[in-house]
Amino acid sequence: MTIAHLNIRHIRNLQDIALKPCQHINIVSGQNGSGKTSLLEAIHFLGLTRSFRTSQFRHLVTAGEPNAVVHGHYAGDKEDAREIPFGVERRLDGDVRMRFGGQDIDLSTLATYMPLQVLDTETFQLLEGSPGVRRQFLDWGVFHADKAFIQLWRGFKRVLKQRNSLLKCGRIDPRLREVWDREFISFSEQITRLRSEYLELLRPDFEQTLKHLLGDVEVELKFSPGWDMKRGLDEVLAEGFQRDLKQGYTAAGPQRADLRVKADGFNAAERLSRGQKKLVVSALKLAQGALFHRLNGRPCIYLIDDLPSELDQRHCQMFCQFLEQSSNQCFITCVDPEALSGFWLDQTEVRYYRIEAGQLTMAD
Repeated sequence: MTIAHLNIRHIRNLQDIALKPCQHINIVSGQNGSGKTSLLEAIHFLGLTRSFRTSQFRHLVTAGEPNAVVHGHYAGDKEDAREIPFGVERRLDGDVRMRFGGQDIDLSTLATYMPLQVLDTETFQLLEGSPGVRRQFLDWGVFHADKAFIQLWRGFKRVLKQRNSLLKCGRIDPRLREVWDREFISFSEQITRLRSEYLELLRPDFEQTLKHLLGDVEVELKFSPGWDMKRGLDEVLAEGFQRDLKQGYTAAGPQRADLRVKADGFNAAERLSRGQKKLVVSALKLAQGALFHRLNGRPCIYLIDDLPSELDQRHCQMFCQFLEQSSNQCFITCVDPEALSGFWLDQTEVRYYRIEAGQLTMAD
């Protein structure tokens, strides 16, 4: 499914705009501060009830307004041409409402309907950021690849929170500790298995995409589960218990997992140039979208902010060719539309928009 209609109210300087995007490539141009990134934020808000730029919802809402609202219609696939209404409203007082097809839904269901891939300045820091950033990347894929993951993750977070609370108390009844450790290990092993299996599925797509973008530079993806897999997690927890007790939190487990990216055997963040790192991140995102489509039979929605400023012209064109060959619905922002105008085949569906002071118009 793709977005057929979009109405945005009270997102930064976007007071009330309507958009009817095409199903493939949508390019939004405008000067800095005009609202083009806010448009991408609005779509992200529709999929996850938050911005990808700030964790403070009040900064996303138009000044003086009590809420933000984004709603529209999904277009079905070729076999089902129905348009399905959906929308999200979030208020400054904390109330959030999500609806799809006339029914209230929860956040995980919303995320399932809106498989979003974001590429912006922060995304290109994926290799240099904390392990948590790479876990988030990995877990996005696992979430969409296996329906069991979200319940396992919720169960694990509950057990981890309880175990850490007991550690902070300073004294734990051995029998109680045994009960929580048993649950902790069970959830940890299942989550680790799903993450490892997903990475094995992703690796061929990544390697193929990277070869086109970066040539013969060898980049390897390795999964670190969060503890030494040469030993059982029960042994690791027992050995580290006194340290955990002293620190007041659990040091080993899937909450410490990482996706390690190696270039010629070294940390890619230290080995590669800035331009090469951007291409590796691009390959990761493109590969993840390709795998999602193969596993789920439907496209992703790509939100790409100011692509020409992040990649040189040659690699920007190659990136666009990957998007063009996919069935993904893409929203790409840029300052100058001419920077992207020559990249597409004549038969590719491309729609251009211009945004100025929060007002959106169709460009010629």
